[in-house]
Amino acid sequence: MEHKKRMKKGFEVLRKMGRLGTMMNQKEIYPDLYDLSVGYLFGEIWSRPHLSIRDRELITLASNIALARPAGTHSHYRSAKHLGFTKEEIMEIIIHVGHYAGWPAIAHALIQYEEVLKQDAAARKTKRKGRKP
Repeated sequence: MEHKKRMKKGFEVLRKMGRLGTMMNQKEIYPDLYDLSVGYLFGEIWSRPHLSIRDRELITLASNIALARPAGTHSHYRSAKHLGFTKEEIMEIIIHVGHYAGWPAIAHALIQYEEVLKQDAAARKTKRKGRKP
């Protein structure tokens, strides 16, 4: 697939996930890696037929939880929320995966999800304070 077309598809997926501003460290440090992430990972893999973006997010979140990824999971919790996953659904993913991946996976996932909830609440509070009545 042509590079521009692949990048356009990748940006469309990232937009749907609420993640257009992510991976900027890749863009800054090594633009080729950023192009691969946007163009190949999101433009090719996440754009394939037969599974929705929501399905792919569930799979990615479950994989990250099972593997206790130290980085990357936070942004996928946010993408899941952006795609309409409820707190209850995310907690059920954590519980379900944890029973296959091990109880420590639940503890680790819960710590990460709690960080996201607190950060997002603080960001909303700051945003509200910045508004003029």
